[in-house]
Amino acid sequence: MNRPVLPISYDHMDRWVASLQPELLQEAFTCVIGVLRGGAPLALMVSHLTGVEPAFLRYRRADRSVTWDSSIPIPHPGSKVLLCEDIAGSGNTLKDCLSFLQCKGLKVKILTVGFDDLSSIRPDYGIDGRGYFLQFPWERQAHTPAYRNNWNDTGGGRTGRMAQDHEYDVYAIDLDGILLPDIPLQHYAADLRATLEKRDQLKPLKKLPPFGQVKAIITGRPEMDRERTQEWLSQHGYGETPLIMRNPRQYNDSPNEVASHKAKATLGLGCTHFIESDPVQAIFIAQHAPLLRVIWWDAESSRGRLIGAVGWEQE
Repeated sequence: MNRPVLPISYDHMDRWVASLQPELLQEAFTCVIGVLRGGAPLALMVSHLTGVEPAFLRYRRADRSVTWDSSIPIPHPGSKVLLCEDIAGSGNTLKDCLSFLQCKGLKVKILTVGFDDLSSIRPDYGIDGRGYFLQFPWERQAHTPAYRNNWNDTGGGRTGRMAQDHEYDVYAIDLDGILLPDIPLQHYAADLRATLEKRDQLKPLKKLPPFGQVKAIITGRPEMDRERTQEWLSQHGYGETPLIMRNPRQYNDSPNEVASHKAKATLGLGCTHFIESDPVQAIFIAQHAPLLRVIWWDAESSRGRLIGAVGWEQE
């Protein structure tokens, strides 16, 4: 994948659909129909904004079959409906669902979150993702190595069972404030050598955040601290966990730069979650990686908080 990733969060989708409200109301659709599962969030968003009743289609890639999967009946022939899907891709899903509805005599318009250079159908409503790789919130696990391997082994999910999405969750974690107590920055400024020696003697925290499979420890400590950091990790039972440290030539020690280092490394590993001890860095990480599950862990209260952040400018 050589195209840059364009992450589309639920907030992004909600704001975009809201911007379409006047036009969608004017269309006076009889029904808004989501293709399960990717089109379902869109159909519900449109339904809440317009008051139009939602319904759903179920599509099976194995035999390209389309079925009506809703408690309400299929609208009468001649009715105008809105078909919702996450992306207008290069495959058959959207084409087959459109054909199914048109064969029922329905007048169909299409809304997808996005379309790109490979789209075989141009939707009536969609975010222009040409030149990008669009990524949606429900696809975060799809970029983990385990998911991709399982997908390939099962022929794209057609010849075997894929695990549930949450079973592919993979964590990366911060170091200071997560595995051992965090030392205030002013101590390093006052006496670096003494503070580093004190840090080397610290015991692991007794209360750790709840997490699943940890793929790596990603720290803001500079690369020059690797030997003493690795020694501490090995001494306390974490020696086998891969350690990723900050390259000061690429990222300085400002909170935003350290957060950028952590976000890029986490995404590069295909992780779905990152646990961070510093609230400011957690906010920046969430901005750099909108679809990453960022958890700020407050060791003092032994509580985690899921963090989300988008840019804001006063008009």
